[in-house]
Amino acid sequence: VLFIFAGLVHTRKASSPPGVMAASRRRTSAEFQGDGSLMPPSAHVVASPRGGGAPSREEHANGGRPALRGANPRGGSSVFSATKLTGRRRPAGRMPLRRVAIFASLALNVAALALLRHRYVVSHPHHPGVVSLDQQHHVCAPQPGTSGAAASAPSTGKPGVTSDSVINLDHGDPTMFEAFWRETGDAAELVIPGWQTMSYFSDVSNVCWFMEPDFDQQVRRLHRTVGNAAVDGCHVLVGTGSTQLLMAALYALSPAGAVQPTSVVSTAPFYSWYPAVTDFLRSGLFRWAGDANSFVGDAYIELVCSPNNPDGAIRDALLGSGGAGKAVHDLAYYWPQYTPITRRADHDIMLFTMSKSTGHAGTRIGWALVKDREVARRMTKFVELNTVSVSKDSQLRAARVLRAVSDGYDGGASRHQLFDFGRRKMAERWRMLREAAAASGIFSLPEVTSGRCNFANETAANNHAFAWLRCDREDVEDCAGFLRGHKMLTRSGNQFGADPRYVRVSMLGRDDAYDIFIRRLASLK
Repeated sequence: VLFIFAGLVHTRKASSPPGVMAASRRRTSAEFQGDGSLMPPSAHVVASPRGGGAPSREEHANGGRPALRGANPRGGSSVFSATKLTGRRRPAGRMPLRRVAIFASLALNVAALALLRHRYVVSHPHHPGVVSLDQQHHVCAPQPGTSGAAASAPSTGKPGVTSDSVINLDHGDPTMFEAFWRETGDAAELVIPGWQTMSYFSDVSNVCWFMEPDFDQQVRRLHRTVGNAAVDGCHVLVGTGSTQLLMAALYALSPAGAVQPTSVVSTAPFYSWYPAVTDFLRSGLFRWAGDANSFVGDAYIELVCSPNNPDGAIRDALLGSGGAGKAVHDLAYYWPQYTPITRRADHDIMLFTMSKSTGHAGTRIGWALVKDREVARRMTKFVELNTVSVSKDSQLRAARVLRAVSDGYDGGASRHQLFDFGRRKMAERWRMLREAAAASGIFSLPEVTSGRCNFANETAANNHAFAWLRCDREDVEDCAGFLRGHKMLTRSGNQFGADPRYVRVSMLGRDDAYDIFIRRLASLK
């Protein structure tokens, strides 16, 4: 910096007449000494009030020093007056030498700091809060086959596991299906331009006015392909998962003017979220009333899950519909990978979800098939009041996924057939689980059942998404606690209205976690 400054001074002296240099020195000295400080005045230079009288209002506001204001020189030039300090007008000319030096010094210092920081980051890749260049490349570089504009990869769910990890089988996180969808190429891929899906509205002529028409069409097409539910004459409603639609059904079926909340029941063991969801908002319209086997009354809503979560049993309504009693059929698991499709379900309200049909739990899309228009309208109103509508981006992705599933079975042989993949995978996992339970000698499972599957056109076994596992060891009364002690997380039977010696085990996770679970279970005696 000093060498540059000296060179600039030498150049200035060599190119400027002596008179100009002397004037420059006098002006610089006056500017630095004008108010007794070392800070030069602003570019809006100091100007004295005419007449030299009492301080102006601006001077009072400036602590008694001359007010700072811009001058308007003749001819519109950029020269400012400084008569208070120097008694003469500053001549027009080049930028003062000291300013050139200051600017050069600042620029060089900034460059030096940037260079030092670069070297520090490269040499301290693990310093807290600092990301090395190699780490930045690893985090931000696009994956092969993706656009270079991608800043980072999306989440992949639960972290990987090792032989010493805690294995979480409490939730039905359907990551088992990742292997299938990796092999389908662009069949389920979707690009949404930035200007699309911006409106709240999708089809104002539909009862469910925020549902994308393509999603409606693909839902109907898939049910006709599989043969698991009747869609003709039904309204299709979309929700943020089937849980939102379950709450919408409870709202729609509960009489608004009832003196007491409508009782909500289900046959034990029932899905653990039924009581939690029913009573979460402490609604005055409905309340959880427990096991349908022990219910006494006329006004009720019966929740029928078939195949049942947690034990996989095929169920019909125990109390039935009629009079003041209504039934909602939760058919989340009525798909060929879990159970034989023995008939086309045809109920007043049927609920389905992407998470268990295709494995896309993160898309958060469910749908309902509803016969009665007024019930469909009230369910739509609940979703409207709850979340205004349902993500159109998610609906479009779900429609694309459902289309890919149907395409796998329409128009000839295809190597990308979701239900065939799922059936093979579930059959293999159930075989492994039964062998592990037998090797241990302290666990038992429900008996194997099977039936004629109209979809596969063959006899198929029930291979449910969850295992209803019982610990038979006499000194174990809490099976979930016992397994937790061996780093296996399951859901206790008491959350399903059943004996705590039972647990629900998810069969839908990734292979590595499931394999570790099988080895640990077989080793317990």
